[in-house]
Amino acid sequence: MAKLSQIDSNEQERDISLPARLEAILYLKGKPVSLSEMAELAQETKSKVEQALLALMAGYAQRDTALDIQEFNGLYSLQLRKGLGELVQNLLPVDLSLGTLRTLATIALKKRILQSDLVDLRGSGAYDHIKELLSQNFIERKRQNEGRSYWITLSEKFHRTFSVLPDISSNESRKAA
Repeated sequence: MAKLSQIDSNEQERDISLPARLEAILYLKGKPVSLSEMAELAQETKSKVEQALLALMAGYAQRDTALDIQEFNGLYSLQLRKGLGELVQNLLPVDLSLGTLRTLATIALKKRILQSDLVDLRGSGAYDHIKELLSQNFIERKRQNEGRSYWITLSEKFHRTFSVLPDISSNESRKAA
């Protein structure tokens, strides 16, 4: 039965045009992707992917849209058009330094991490990042039951601000701890 649903899913995916599938790949990857990688992910030949990518790029060029496909050194990415920088700065929900954002990203990836482990990963500057994140209510910190460190988790404000749904299974395990 599982194989049948996988086949149905593959057929539905193939019903979506190759340019639309490439657009989804570029969007979901969020980083530059080579033609070979796109071909592998789309399960198509490199030449078909190249043709579909050109059609997709032409479509973006003809429409008045905020997005654009950029090519640099054989890698393609979906990005905001040039000239939207000031608008983006005004719409960003937070004012955090790059280091603090990276620390927040580390916490988000781990979902729950000991402060001591976070400092080991990010360096001693993480203490300042943690203070800033606590002051802006993006994280929560609770003393460890046994030991001297703190457990750091994401706050409700983080999930609302970045439109990220909390992982229910990690919430349940957190309550049990």
